[in-house]
Amino acid sequence: MIRPATSADAASLAEIQACCPEAAAWTPQSDDCSACDVAVLDGRIAGFIVWRETAPGEREILNLAVIPAARRRGLATRLIQKALPDPGDCFLEVRESNLSARTFYHRLGFREVGTRTNYYSCPPENGIVMKFSSW
Repeated sequence: MIRPATSADAASLAEIQACCPEAAAWTPQSDDCSACDVAVLDGRIAGFIVWRETAPGEREILNLAVIPAARRRGLATRLIQKALPDPGDCFLEVRESNLSARTFYHRLGFREVGTRTNYYSCPPENGIVMKFSSW
């Protein structure tokens, strides 16, 4: 089940963030204009997606994380599908070295449209900008 996150989910979100160091650092308080949806599996929050509306018909995915034990069950796909505007465009950044994530996003219809030099820190790394369009 995918549902909007509530304030009662904060501890679960922090737990997921802690066990997914490859995901972008994000806390519920870090962006008041963002939306957060959670994936519930077997009665437990197993993943989340954070996104924001940047313009009418345009969104940006800020973070996506699924606990390791629940991966490869389609949760990330369902979270992304819920966040995509219909119709519209959706953007995200991914570490240049994260080939598995880039492949995953390609399978969902995202394409690489640019590079942000030294976008990430710890360690410094370029970010690949990816775009999905449903126009």
